Amino acid sequence: MKKIEIKEFGGPEVLEIKNVDIGKPGQNEVLVKNLSIGINYIDTYHRSGLYPIPLPSGIGLEACSIIEEVGSEVKLFKVGDRVTRASMPIGTYSEKQIIPEDKLVKVPNNISDEVASCITLKGITAEYLLHRTYQVKKGDKILYHAAAGALGQIFCPWANALGAEIIGTVGSDEKIEIAKKNGCHHVINYNEKNFVEEVEKIVGKNGLDVVYDGVGAKTFEGSIEVLKVRGMMVAFGNASGYVHKLDIKKHINAKGLFFTRPSIAHYTIIRKELEEAAEKVFEAISEGKFKVEISKKYSLDEVRKAHEDLEGRKLLGPAIILPN
Repeated sequence: MKKIEIKEFGGPEVLEIKNVDIGKPGQNEVLVKNLSIGINYIDTYHRSGLYPIPLPSGIGLEACSIIEEVGSEVKLFKVGDRVTRASMPIGTYSEKQIIPEDKLVKVPNNISDEVASCITLKGITAEYLLHRTYQVKKGDKILYHAAAGALGQIFCPWANALGAEIIGTVGSDEKIEIAKKNGCHHVINYNEKNFVEEVEKIVGKNGLDVVYDGVGAKTFEGSIEVLKVRGMMVAFGNASGYVHKLDIKKHINAKGLFFTRPSIAHYTIIRKELEEAAEKVFEAISEGKFKVEISKKYSLDEVRKAHEDLEGRKLLGPAIILPN
């Protein structure tokens, strides 16, 4: 089978396509054929070494697949089941993969392969951010950075459905309408305007209940500044670079803020929580709380281009790899 492998950390050029033997699943594992593969920004962190992984390694955390073979002790699934996942073990950029059964969830019949492959990680991320990291409720005033991105396409309309007032930031004027379409009530181009000043014009000084910041170094200080007393800072990504220092006196004590740095691993490590989160995501799609519009499709041979487009902010929504 074909798979994408990295032998060293670096740019998109380190992504190599290999032909390898897949082997047999262990007693609690299944062998799956990947039907559609999700592309996520965390994949670039693994590739670059920002989030170090043992090398050589496959890459990718998300895919929709069909089970071709099951181990002797597998209880949750059978051959022919359509499943999805968004967690370790890494390596979804491949035609096939062997996966522990407890990392998988079944895909409902009304969810397509392509949607399932790009909704599991981003959908569950949106679910825990909105419902568990901070429980968004009607009337909350929230700021979400990178509102035109793939996660923003899910998060913002879902937050809107919960009754929140959403301020979104984007990196270019062309993305303003996309963010508005995604459900933002107000949109700020943070490369053209000071987003702190613009937020204060909308909600006043120290006016936000919660900030969701997946951008990182570029927006961190401003995100702290616009929060209300006892507001919550949710720092869940590093697209512009890692925030290396949290000054408790400066960043937390001044307004008695809550600060968290969550990841999907923290919210899916318990099997029951994984199943419940996936169920909420699939229900939200069925109820029309958000729509998934795939922005671009690549082949495995085009994986370097996919990462170039992702890091170059050229993707205006979820993107996928079709392995066959």
